[in-house]
This record gives sequence, C-alpha cells and structure tokens, in this order.
Amino acid sequence: MTPAEALAALEAQADPGRAEGMAAYHKAARRYLGVPNPVLDKMARDWRQGMTVAARVELAAALWDSDIHEARVAAAKLLTQARIRDDGPVWDLIRSWVPQFDAWAVADHACLAGQRRLVAEPARLDEVEDWTRSDHLWTRRAALVMTLPWTRQNFPSAADLAVRDRVLGWAAGYVEAPEWFLQKAVAWWVRDLSKHDPDRARAFLARHGARMQAFARREAGKYLGRGDEDAAGADEHSGGAYEA
Repeated sequence: MTPAEALAALEAQADPGRAEGMAAYHKAARRYLGVPNPVLDKMARDWRQGMTVAARVELAAALWDSDIHEARVAAAKLLTQARIRDDGPVWDLIRSWVPQFDAWAVADHACLAGQRRLVAEPARLDEVEDWTRSDHLWTRRAALVMTLPWTRQNFPSAADLAVRDRVLGWAAGYVEAPEWFLQKAVAWWVRDLSKHDPDRARAFLARHGARMQAFARREAGKYLGRGDEDAAGADEHSGGAYEA
C-alpha cells in the first residue's frame, strides 16, 4: 500500500455533505473528506495486514503529512497496536506529531497509539513529563490523555501506583488552567481513576478540587458520590490555599 493508493482509497469514500459538517464541528483548518470512523477502522486494519512495521511507519508519516483529517486519523490507527517489536520508530513518529495537535479528535486518535507505546515502555514517561511544561495547549493535554491506561488497572503493581501518583502531580499543575480542554483532561483522568482507585481520586479532589472549574470538578467526582462533590465545593468557599 503506497501513500498515493491509500489517499485514493480515502477519496473514494468521501461524502461532501458529511465533510462540511465535520469541518464546522472540528474547526481545525484542514481538508475533510467525510469518511466515517468505522470505515477508517476497517481500512487501517486491512492496510496493516502483511505490512512490516517500517512500512507502516512510512505510510503513517505520509498520511499525516497530507494534513487531511481522515488521513491523519488513519495514520494513528495504523500504529495503534499493543505489541510491536522494536517500536522505537513508531514512538518517534507519534511524539513528532504531538506539537502539531490542534483539535481533540485527531489528537485523541494519536494518543491512543501513544498509550500502547507508553505501556510497552514506561521509561518514556520521562519525556512525557516534559510535555507538561510546554506552551502548547495540546501538548500539555496529551500528557494526560496518553497516560489514561494507568487509571484503569484493576491490579496495579507498585510501579503502576507510582505512575498514578506521578501523573496526578502533573494534573495538579493544571487545575487552575483557564483552558476548557485542560480542565476536561484533568476531570477525565480523575473520573476514570475513581472507578478503580477511588481513594486517590478523593484525595486529589479534596486537595485540589476547589481550584478546578465547577464543571470539571463535577465530572471528576461523577462516580464518587455527592458527598465528595459537596466537600470540594465547600473548600472552594473557604478561602483555603492548596499546593499543586
């Protein structure tokens, strides 16, 4: 599968009416074809068959560089796989995309691919931590979205618990961020964590919830019960200071 063949296959599935709606919804200034996500799933799975990792990386890079919405989504799907031998080039490509993120949908697809590479090699979290200090909104957000697998383990190891605490420290640094997408990312991380580690989620909200925007605090505490939300709300009016 060459880049030209892949782009032609995407073009063949174009729906101009749907594309217009997608452009209005996503707002990022790029071309939209109007290809539904399930179709992109199947196309990416078919393309992966029989391709070496190197060939997939090459195709994914070309599709991303086309700056077509569906091509970028397909590029991420080509690299979304749990087990990849010698995955350094895959990680290198994914991380090269992060500074180019400019809308949530493409960013989230790329982050799904990145999640697999972080779980495969947690030492990469050292690099991700640098993202939390970026001036780029979407890079800071990616640090939380790519680490979501650590919120979902039923039987976390001591190392996994250390990652949870580490990422919660990053999230604490975002709680006063004015950007809706960063507030939402914090809420998402804490909400998902609360399903498997409610004590850590409660502790985070008790310490930092008062500094979060109200919608994010509610979302973060969605599965913890009304009492936790009330406590965070009470802190908000107490005038107390909290450290990040």
